[in-house]
Amino acid sequence: MMRAPGGPRLLLRRLREVMAEPVIAQARLDRIVVLIASNMVAEVCSLYVVRADGAMELFATEGLNREAVHLTTMRPGEGLVGLIASSAEPLALSDAQHHPSFSYRPETGEEIYQSFLGVPVLRGGATIGVLVVQNRARRAYSEEEIEALQTTAMLLAEMIASGELQGIASQGAPIAVRRQLSLKGLGIADGLGLGHVVMHQPRVTVSTIVADDVESELTRLETAISAMRASVDSLIDRSDDGVSGEHRDVLEAFRMIAHDRGWLRRLREAVSSGLTAEAAVERVHNDARAKLQRQTDPYLRDRLHDLTDIANRLLHQLAGQSLVLLPEELPENAILVARSMSPAALLDYDRARLRGLVLEEAGASSHIAIVARALAIPAVSDIANISEIVEQGDAIIVDGDAGEIYLRPPADVEAAYAEKARMRARRQAQYRALRDAPTVSLDGVSIGLHMNAGLLVDMPHLAETGAESIGLFRTELQFMLASRFPRPGAQQQLYRAILDAAGDRPVTFRTLDIGGDKLLPYMKGLEEENPALGWRALRIGLDRPALLRMQFRAFIRAAAGRDLKIMAPMVSTVDEFRTARAMFDRELNWSQSRGHEPPRTTSLGVMVEVPSLLWQLDEIATAADFLSVGSNDLMQYLYAVDRDNRRVANRFDPLSVGFLRALRSIADAGERHGTPVTLCGEIGGRTLEAMTLMAIGYRELSMSAPSIGPVKAMTLTLNVGEARREVEPMLAKGRENASLREPLQQLAERLGVRL
Repeated sequence: MMRAPGGPRLLLRRLREVMAEPVIAQARLDRIVVLIASNMVAEVCSLYVVRADGAMELFATEGLNREAVHLTTMRPGEGLVGLIASSAEPLALSDAQHHPSFSYRPETGEEIYQSFLGVPVLRGGATIGVLVVQNRARRAYSEEEIEALQTTAMLLAEMIASGELQGIASQGAPIAVRRQLSLKGLGIADGLGLGHVVMHQPRVTVSTIVADDVESELTRLETAISAMRASVDSLIDRSDDGVSGEHRDVLEAFRMIAHDRGWLRRLREAVSSGLTAEAAVERVHNDARAKLQRQTDPYLRDRLHDLTDIANRLLHQLAGQSLVLLPEELPENAILVARSMSPAALLDYDRARLRGLVLEEAGASSHIAIVARALAIPAVSDIANISEIVEQGDAIIVDGDAGEIYLRPPADVEAAYAEKARMRARRQAQYRALRDAPTVSLDGVSIGLHMNAGLLVDMPHLAETGAESIGLFRTELQFMLASRFPRPGAQQQLYRAILDAAGDRPVTFRTLDIGGDKLLPYMKGLEEENPALGWRALRIGLDRPALLRMQFRAFIRAAAGRDLKIMAPMVSTVDEFRTARAMFDRELNWSQSRGHEPPRTTSLGVMVEVPSLLWQLDEIATAADFLSVGSNDLMQYLYAVDRDNRRVANRFDPLSVGFLRALRSIADAGERHGTPVTLCGEIGGRTLEAMTLMAIGYRELSMSAPSIGPVKAMTLTLNVGEARREVEPMLAKGRENASLREPLQQLAERLGVRL
């Protein structure tokens, strides 16, 4: 065995000196391969870099024909270099030319070399290059030499990732780590955002790779591991009385990795080999991630997220950095990128600096999506591994309308989206010009447009959009953002602030709608096979009457001398609503008996979102002061479709015959009994769906603030009576294809409706 003179520490020190020199990229690379070859006692050292098209291009060599640089390429799986890139594992051979994957390239002149050692250059578990040394004589490379070359590859990974090599690639072909990407996901908040990537949980950049004192680094590692374990245990301890199901499983997965003996042994071995504690974490994480990415077992692939999260926590412990970017550190034109994010975390950031949000995990009906829409922040979710693909500061475009992102976009795409953003701004200006115009159709039908809200930050949109009222105020968001159950005084303070901000415009408060996918972190939940069909919303309030009475009391006190409108969610029977009304009446009488000023008027309504009410419409329309259709839940319950399940969420269209007939029956019942009916689900904010709702009898729609302008503009171009005459036959005869979207689109075009 030949030992490298000076060892890896001397090599890395010299490499860092070369990287600091003010020379062009190619000259720097040429110096680097010479140093590596000398240190490894090798006759050849070559660096291949993975391009965006998947090919591995020879970027530098010492020992092979230098004319082959930027001319020789390998496809994934082709040759020994391609084999390493595909497997993401080192390969050491004493007789390379007789290996079945050996690929002879006459332009390189490598036919005289027998021994071969190659290691992948990894970043985030992905192969971005291959580093190779070769010798003429047949020899076995030692574990120490393989380890040294892997350590050297870590340094080259940072150089490749920096983008420094892009300018010297063959014919300007983009290298993989800095390539332009167009990725399709799920739009969860409309709008366009152009800016630069800011990681919500920024990665720690490992700048020092070689340890000066191994024992000291081992001590640092053990201390950080203990602190990281304690933080994970603390998270679980805090959740023991309130979190179950999937969230608890994630935390338990963190704890399992944090205590995994194999993972910890590899960390200690990496430090013992001479790496700093940070470099050891990066090295072990890259190796493990590379292996997991090539697994076909979905469970093992899902562990990628857990592995990355726990490694990130450990790196932040070592670096003494906050796991989350401080809100005041947010630069201008920031696009936040995260695996997942809580609504509270998003609200901490300065909205004036935030241009968009990209997440790996979040449904369109999730609470982070609701808050993003409330803040008018374009957001896209369901972008796999986005936190590993991006680099801090990367240029990025977020298209919340189409559910797409463009990472490191070319100039023409950026220019096109800049123009698109300007056009959107002009349209918004046109909508603002309609703010004070009455929402009346061409044939004189008056339509009430109302706004959905859930936070105090939503309230300025009420005046900006010209909405007639808050048609739905989601009171549960206050509970979800709090660290403990809000006291009656805090609830009362919020409701009064909402009424103050609304001025003379009514506010319809929805009672606490928790359970299902909306668990409170401090409230003990139940393990349920199907939470969406379980203990939630009014069911919790009736079983735990103190909660509901407390909220009723806060409403009554906050609305002293004003009009008070409250509606109950998840009502399945008329008796449930009557029980809730009796509780409200008792609280109202109790408040008056204590000398508190009562509300000027009170109205109690029902959200129609459980299909059982469709067969109790006459009774519920008589019992309630008003009805409000929760079309999101009604759709999911009517079709047995989980709205957050991507496999089935788009399987059925809300513009289908069955669903429209159900919606029409609710509107008809309200008309029969003189009971006001409002629809406050997502479909009310889409122009084609809003046109259809007006055609089947709806005159009051509540929606997110950005939707009010487009729906008003559509209404001003619509003849409601003519649309009704056209839609009625569609619903009467039905269709083989349940969706009416296409004929309704054609109807809008024929009637000249602006969608």
